[in-house]
Amino acid sequence: MKTKAAVVYEVGKPIEVVELDLEGPGEGEVLIRYTHAGLCHSDVHIAHGDLEARLPMVLGHEGAGIIEDVGPGVTRVKPGDHVVCSFIPNCGVCRWCSTGQQAICDMGATILEGYLPGERFPFSGPGPVKQYGAMCMLGTFSQYSTIHQNSVVKVDDDLPLDKAVLVGCGVPTGWGSAVNAANVRPGETVIVSGVGGIGINAVQGARYAGAKNVIALDPLENKREKAMELGATHAVATPEEAAELAQSFTNGNGADKTIVTAGIVTEEIVTGAFNATGKGGTIVLTGLNKLSVNNVNLPGSVLTLFKKTVKGSLFGDCNPTVDIPKILGLYQSGDLKLDEIITRTYTLDEVNQGYDDLLEGRNVRGVLVHDAP
Repeated sequence: MKTKAAVVYEVGKPIEVVELDLEGPGEGEVLIRYTHAGLCHSDVHIAHGDLEARLPMVLGHEGAGIIEDVGPGVTRVKPGDHVVCSFIPNCGVCRWCSTGQQAICDMGATILEGYLPGERFPFSGPGPVKQYGAMCMLGTFSQYSTIHQNSVVKVDDDLPLDKAVLVGCGVPTGWGSAVNAANVRPGETVIVSGVGGIGINAVQGARYAGAKNVIALDPLENKREKAMELGATHAVATPEEAAELAQSFTNGNGADKTIVTAGIVTEEIVTGAFNATGKGGTIVLTGLNKLSVNNVNLPGSVLTLFKKTVKGSLFGDCNPTVDIPKILGLYQSGDLKLDEIITRTYTLDEVNQGYDDLLEGRNVRGVLVHDAP
């Protein structure tokens, strides 16, 4: 079948919307009609070369839609099911899945190659390289895609997919960074460094977990205002302000937890987060930079003597088969806001405009709405 998709062909060049050929589902695979896709900074990392991916690649790793067809051996979903896609697949049987760490499932090893198990490329199209990868094995910037059943989670039919789409990446990554990775406890003082689509959900998670003080740190006024709407108790523009506030709330100690969710995590940001965090505190690194960049350069003696912890977190340490429905349940009960973090929507043809808006800081979160095929 034919499908229209947004493709990155070359690092640093605009995303192109083209028509591709798509093969139907094989063993363990499903055909999905995407209704919505989230515009996440990780797609920019691919387009800009911060993350080295096999090109050409159909972008998009935050998606929701309806299952159109299933291949042999599929047991998780059936045609007609409404689903949210998990940007990290979960096989359920590898060492990591079987110990409750689905966020680092072994199937995630090839998400930057973009092929399905068996090195199968369902997308094909024009150009010298005929096989097109799909970001995170999903390619949600396509009207249709053939993906593995391990990448989908069935959700209630009455959930609005234009909101539920955010729970495939940004929401659990931010929420879980606070609730799971940082293990925010009632009464604590928490700094969230960077209030985009992930950071705003770290703010929500810290608030829900009972933090007494939630300090949102972002240079952009619109981001600080949104943070105050959704659970922050304070919002500041500089790391120095955040550190001073945290110390004033803790008898000079500093933040109990600092969660780094900036779009590009630099050494300066990491050092600022480390210095703002007090004795016995935890610094969670959720944002990314180029894999070749050494952006953590910290005094080991202070780390030891002050018993601080610096840790990385992928997908907010969430287990998608359990946590995606759980987080959506919190949305249904009013404990988690999704509508309020969507700044604007775009068509597939407006995908470059959507990323310009993201990089210019105009959006907390943008959502791509697919035309009805």
